[in-house]
Amino acid sequence: MEPGFRLLVIDLGASSASTQVVPPSYVEHYLGGVGLVVRLLWDYCPPGADPLGPDNPLVFATGAMAGTLVPTSSKHAVAAKSPLTGFVGDSLSGGPWSLAFRRTGYSAIVVQGMAPTPTYVFIDDDTVHFRPATHLWGRGSYETEQLIRKELGDSAVRVSSIGPAGENKVRYACIGNDGTRQAGRTGLGAVMGSKRLKAIAVRGTRAVQVANHDRLVQVSIDLLKRGQGPATEKYRILGTVGNVLSLNRLGALPTNNFQRSTFPGAEAVSGEYLYQRYFRNTSACPACPIACQHNYRVTEGEYQGTRAQLDYESLFALGPLNGIASLPPILRAAQLCDELGLDTISTGVALAWAAECYQRGVLDEVDRGALHPAFGDYEALLRMLPRIATRSGLGDLLAEGVKRASASVGQGSEHWAMHAKGLELPGYEPRTLKTLALGLATGTRGGCHNRSAAYDVDMSGTVDRFRGEVGRGPLAAETEDLAATLDSLILCKFIRRCFDDLYAESARLFSLTTGLNSDAKELRRAGQRVVNLKKAFNIREGWTHQDDTLPPRLFSDPLPDGVGQGVSLGREELELMIADYYQARGWTAQGLIPEKKLRELGMGDIAAQLREVHDGHRRHNL
Repeated sequence: MEPGFRLLVIDLGASSASTQVVPPSYVEHYLGGVGLVVRLLWDYCPPGADPLGPDNPLVFATGAMAGTLVPTSSKHAVAAKSPLTGFVGDSLSGGPWSLAFRRTGYSAIVVQGMAPTPTYVFIDDDTVHFRPATHLWGRGSYETEQLIRKELGDSAVRVSSIGPAGENKVRYACIGNDGTRQAGRTGLGAVMGSKRLKAIAVRGTRAVQVANHDRLVQVSIDLLKRGQGPATEKYRILGTVGNVLSLNRLGALPTNNFQRSTFPGAEAVSGEYLYQRYFRNTSACPACPIACQHNYRVTEGEYQGTRAQLDYESLFALGPLNGIASLPPILRAAQLCDELGLDTISTGVALAWAAECYQRGVLDEVDRGALHPAFGDYEALLRMLPRIATRSGLGDLLAEGVKRASASVGQGSEHWAMHAKGLELPGYEPRTLKTLALGLATGTRGGCHNRSAAYDVDMSGTVDRFRGEVGRGPLAAETEDLAATLDSLILCKFIRRCFDDLYAESARLFSLTTGLNSDAKELRRAGQRVVNLKKAFNIREGWTHQDDTLPPRLFSDPLPDGVGQGVSLGREELELMIADYYQARGWTAQGLIPEKKLRELGMGDIAAQLREVHDGHRRHNL
């Protein structure tokens, strides 16, 4: 195995750092990326840790192929116990920070404890500096990056940082890097803020060593050429914002807080119109042939000067979900979220929940102030963003996420709190995409389309997407395993269709990089291990079968229009698919992992530790 798999352990309370070797079995079994950060989270996070307390570690890791020529490999993963869900929280980001960190000679960081005062860490190859960040506290992510580079006197330094939202422990705060890139979901920015860690700056100057350089270059160049072909054309030309009109036609575009599945203003916020009126250029992560990052600029009107990147999820959440059919304020909202360090999906869902609360007379303006969200009111939405980031007025309630906010407000508002396990839902309608409904309900991360691409099954035309039935469980599990494999290697999902045999060709890339023997079968097992490891973590932290569910609205409110008019999601229908999924996974009828299953996957140490936790719980309850 190449000698660069080193782990940096940082203790913020003691301002100390130590270097360890990542166990070879961790790389072999969990690959890197998401698999590695979750494995280290399991090791370093004590059971029952407060997500916003000093015992919750914040873990970063690259993939094994980061820093090489392998296309789309320059990404990194972050994990902690999520402040939103109380379960595993993991997120991905790409960009130059990932590459610079890998070139320090480290593959992973575990950040422990809490700094006594605001601090940033500077990793200069293998030297770690702890520097004061009081002067940076309160500043946006992009400004923080610029100031740290100036302070260190090197424009090549890359910075990963939080904005005011993370500092104020907004439960869906994100961690930004390289201007417009984010580890966006599950509230990891709040964990960073709770540690008084403003940023991690890196300067990496070392070449990444690989097992078979010449052959890896040949294979990478071939994949690079395929990455510029028809399989990625959608992402290169319009980007994911091209989904708006297609999902609207399918009756799968959530509108007005999931009250509807079609948006009358879809044409005005479509990817096509966005490209025509506001497109500036594209940019790419290092070693990426796709360049999916579309940059937009508003050149006239009230929001003139706005510059932002925009993907489908941000456009959905800040646009149709909130009834907004104008692109300039949506672009401005996306820019503000990046600066403040807010996850655009959770922010949009929280604002839509509040808009419906006011629509139904649930929130009292006198108690919450004169400013409140309303569907179609983009001025109110923009004014609310800094209030959420600073926890001011109504923003303090919304900063808790819709699960906690609705529990606090009550009055039936839980019915339209659109989340799964506390994580706000993404931009796909579960009532017309039934396999996705299963993936959202059972996902270990919560309501996430990136860890379970089950919507691919629904849109393939091979199933009846309006009906849940036996047979969806194995299909959902397969998409989840694939996502876990790609997220651990790390390879961007946008390149997945460029492979003739994804598992076999990815295994080859992994072997040429690391020197570890791997094949398609072992990569599939690795994906299964990662999914089971996440589930084991959640079980350890108190997960029960009742957590695998979806918002009441989806069960009781039939869709009022579109091709899915009259369709809802039956509770028995979802339970049927969940049982099918558990069976496909080899889990019990209650969704627990048998010890035998973990041992079959080579996870005997996890089985033993999980058994100790269960035995401790039983003794406590006697």
